[in-house]
Amino acid sequence: MNSEFTIAVHSLVLLAYRPDRTATSEMIAANVCTHPARVRKVLSCLKKTGHVATREGSGGGYTLACDPHEVTLAEVYRVTSIGSIKPSWCSGDVEEDCLIACNMADVMDGIFSEAESRMLTYLAQVKIADVLERLRAAHAAKP
Repeated sequence: MNSEFTIAVHSLVLLAYRPDRTATSEMIAANVCTHPARVRKVLSCLKKTGHVATREGSGGGYTLACDPHEVTLAEVYRVTSIGSIKPSWCSGDVEEDCLIACNMADVMDGIFSEAESRMLTYLAQVKIADVLERLRAAHAAKP
């Protein structure tokens, strides 16, 4: 999993929390605790898929362009991170005359694909609005 997914979910939840106002990339970045350029990169992907909209000029920024009760974390993962569970390097060598070395990459590739599929099944059950509700509950439970 990569940090773009976390930035995307955080940004969408923040925008859902403040549906009547825009938020600049600087405001979102301060809340996420990252650089505004990283936020703009992620929000650019979310804009292309219709999850956020932008407004130019004074008072401009990002707004939520989707229903937080409809958008699942699986949808956000597909936009930002699909395939990221698999590492860029795998051990072994298909040319080796060894049961382990010559098959490890293919077997691990299957394992990572299955793990991502199962994770997507779970993430499909969690909506942006659910994350906001969990945050509200966590905040209410604090002393």
